[in-house]
Amino acid sequence: MHAAERPTILVVDDTPDNLAVVAGMLEHDYRVRVAASGERGLRIAAASPAPDLILLDIMMPDMDGYQTLEQLRANPATADIPVIFVTAMDSDADEAVGLALGAVDYIAKPIRPAILQARIRTQLELKAARDRLARENERLEEGVAQRTREIELLRDVALHALATLAEKRDNETGNHLLRTRCYIELLMDDLALLPEFTPELTPLRRKVIAKAAPLHDIGKVGIPDEILCKPGPLPPPEFAIMMQHAQIGADALGEAIGRVLAEHASQPQPAGEIHYALTFLEVAREIAGCHHEKWDGRGYPRQLQGEEIPLAARLMALADVFDALVSRRHYKPPFPLERVVDIIREGRGTHFDPRIVDSFLKQIDAFAEIAGRLADPHPAD
Repeated sequence: MHAAERPTILVVDDTPDNLAVVAGMLEHDYRVRVAASGERGLRIAAASPAPDLILLDIMMPDMDGYQTLEQLRANPATADIPVIFVTAMDSDADEAVGLALGAVDYIAKPIRPAILQARIRTQLELKAARDRLARENERLEEGVAQRTREIELLRDVALHALATLAEKRDNETGNHLLRTRCYIELLMDDLALLPEFTPELTPLRRKVIAKAAPLHDIGKVGIPDEILCKPGPLPPPEFAIMMQHAQIGADALGEAIGRVLAEHASQPQPAGEIHYALTFLEVAREIAGCHHEKWDGRGYPRQLQGEEIPLAARLMALADVFDALVSRRHYKPPFPLERVVDIIREGRGTHFDPRIVDSFLKQIDAFAEIAGRLADPHPAD
């Protein structure tokens, strides 16, 4: 075995003769480093490469072995290095103190070479086993994380494809979904700084809302093409049918929630996965069913008012209206940005949550940048 491949043992003792004796016992089998003080031992232990095991005397001036061990354990770089006390203090009380501080073993002086070698081999084997287990756990955790990322990607692609199909029936492009999600993310990042919104707009909640936002018009799949794709304003009877898309979407997502609950009851899944799925579907249901509600109660389908409207739906209400106004649609040309801002400002406290409008007004330039960067292609362009 090459010297570089041998385990490294750090011996810490303030007596040079003791250092020489212990080094002589070990140098045939190990790479030995020595330190004549606790302070020096700490520096060597923290350097790279770290020792595989430390033999530590207790009775040393300035910093004794107990203090040295405490600092070793307090430093993440040295906390896991096994330490064996080697000392003339051989009472049961001394041994109990050392083990309580985190030493893995306790060898009394005078040192018997066979005992020292056996104890070191045992601790190095235990350390090697722990290291192997830690590496295996890291590998397994990375595998689980990779699989989770793949599942999330597949889920996101499937949901986006489903939402895009609904938009395509309305002659819209997937960019509408991306733009509205970006608008909502801007609003959430700003509103999360306000005390009244901070508890609800946690980082995880914001992520769920953003991922659920593209499903806001999923109910359009239930609207006849002759109404959904009709150019120009709809007459009242046809608009009444168009309005049904909000309830259709909410009902469809409600049925999905029921299926998840039924499947969980018959074939339990990990609680974390079920909780996330139900949270996502519930937020998507709120957005789909309530994003046409208005702050003053004059919206549809349920005429909810104020904070009766779920926050995710209030956010989508403004994002959806902004995008509809600023974008070209088959039934209208795009409105100038100044007019769009005026319309949303006029809707403060009637159509929209006043605080969400205030957040929008602070970020008009960012909204306009997203609208321009993600604008839909048009044959006239």
